Amino acid sequence: MKYSAVALAAIVGAPIFLAAQNPSWRPPITEIAKVSVYASDIGNSQQFYGDFLGFPQIGSDIKTAPLEYRVNAMQSIEVEALPNGETDYLAYISFATSNVKALQRYLLSRNVQVEGEVHTQADGAQFLWVQDPEGHRIQFVQLPTHGHLLPVGTAKVPVEKRQQISHHILHAGFIVHDRAEEDHFFRDVLGFREGWQGGMKDDRTDWIDMQVPDGTDWIEYMMHGTAPPTAAESGGLNHFALGVPNIQQAADLLRQGGWHSTPRQKAQLGRDGKWQLNLYDPNGTRVELMEFRPVQTPCCSPYTLPAPAPSPK
Repeated sequence: MKYSAVALAAIVGAPIFLAAQNPSWRPPITEIAKVSVYASDIGNSQQFYGDFLGFPQIGSDIKTAPLEYRVNAMQSIEVEALPNGETDYLAYISFATSNVKALQRYLLSRNVQVEGEVHTQADGAQFLWVQDPEGHRIQFVQLPTHGHLLPVGTAKVPVEKRQQISHHILHAGFIVHDRAEEDHFFRDVLGFREGWQGGMKDDRTDWIDMQVPDGTDWIEYMMHGTAPPTAAESGGLNHFALGVPNIQQAADLLRQGGWHSTPRQKAQLGRDGKWQLNLYDPNGTRVELMEFRPVQTPCCSPYTLPAPAPSPK
């Protein structure tokens, strides 16, 4: 029996369509789409993320918050104005999904409270909001096919000082008090997979890496006791990491822009076996530069998941 091209497309697409209508089907969650941070002074943050780290601003005529900086075609960094009384400078983490409305149905079927309805942006992106058990805001977004390939502005400083430091958000980390509650949400409901765990000492666990179910980016539980974190602790624990092929080359690029290392900011070999360098934005949020792969055996537990590859620019 012969089928027309239209009929074949309908037959092939039918299982996908039916799956999307099934509340028990979770659509793919593929990567970190955006990390959003708060800033008390937008001008200082603009100098840090735009002029210093070299990220081009999406819609560069915008001078007020929120500001958005393009990391690659599918990832961005957003800077929002600090709300009154807010002490946590990590505003939210956004994850890309292939079908946000199907994900909404799935989350509701798993008794996850969804904030309102699915929203649609002017560029066609659709997104919804939830909170994890610890109150962190989480966004799920279905990006348009062109991703964040939106107009960017002209560099305000010489090009040699604006070479983009990274083209990939590797992970985002945040304070966690109750691992079991977070595991239920991220692992049992959303399908994240543990990739590595370790600590400052071999006999303790301070960090747990949980990889997105259908990609290589990850989140990092930053385990913390019951006492409220100080502002400095919060800025260091609530953080995000940018992938770089070579940490020394990245440090050289920063020095060209006027950066000088301090004891708090110099390249070091992490417990996960990767070279890293910790920077801090004007509000103390840690921006970690990290090589893509370990150069020595990680402490504490083996890597069980594939390492990320550099993103296309």
